[in-house]
Amino acid sequence: MKYALYTGCVAKGAGRELMSATVYAAERLGIQIREMKDASCCGAGAIQEDNPLLADALNARTFSLAEEQGLDIMTICGTCQGVMRTAQIKMEHNPAHKERVNAALKRDSGREYQGKVKVKHFYQIVEEDYGLENLVKRVTRKLTGLKVAPFYGCYVLRPHEYSDTKVPDRPDYLEKLIAAVGATPVDYAEKQKCCGFPILMPNKANALQLSGNAMIGALKAGADVIVTPCPLCHLNMDSYQPEIEEMLDRKINMPVLHYPQLIALALGANLDELKMNTHVVLPNEKLLEVVNR
Repeated sequence: MKYALYTGCVAKGAGRELMSATVYAAERLGIQIREMKDASCCGAGAIQEDNPLLADALNARTFSLAEEQGLDIMTICGTCQGVMRTAQIKMEHNPAHKERVNAALKRDSGREYQGKVKVKHFYQIVEEDYGLENLVKRVTRKLTGLKVAPFYGCYVLRPHEYSDTKVPDRPDYLEKLIAAVGATPVDYAEKQKCCGFPILMPNKANALQLSGNAMIGALKAGADVIVTPCPLCHLNMDSYQPEIEEMLDRKINMPVLHYPQLIALALGANLDELKMNTHVVLPNEKLLEVVNR
């Protein structure tokens, strides 16, 4: 089982712990990954608003790089996943648009996207390709007693017609994966809502309010930690959590884990190996208890 790893920008920058956890988890699961070092940014939706053709051409170039290797793409960012799948589906449903994209691609890089590559997030690969039953067999540290709140983020669910999630308005991918490693999934209304990251620059107060709402919802539901497949959601809820606490005049102290970190913990990784000390919100008493017992 081998994939072309599309890291996205955050895993090589502000969220390098995501890359470490991904490599650790993939190695322990026997999933081979080859980093796509020549791939460009997916555009994070921002380029699409200004220049849709350029945005799709950038992603088509990435797809063509994976096709050249004969590999499907593994993403580790919910935003990258949503943006790239949206670009793919637009071209699948509109051959004329695909021709325009390929014309631009050939002119600028001499490449062509054939439409053969699949793009899947790591959590989809673990459930659909690897299999939860095989994950359970690999677990060396059951996370029993840890209550985990899933937070999906926008881009893997919306727009619904472009989402790979089987039932976008009632997703259960993360819940199944949380249960597979022995932890308890926590249900709460905010798990499908936006963290606010897309409006962080123009409207910081509202962005932080959205993240605060999500974390407080998880806290009220009894969660010990939050897990997300999107590093942008992680940045908003972890990096800005002290500021959110000050704004809401409420202590939250909610560790936010990248999805691969949760899997890696169940596969035997220690907190240092996963660079948990680089998080703004450090592991709380419950997480330490589960990991160190």
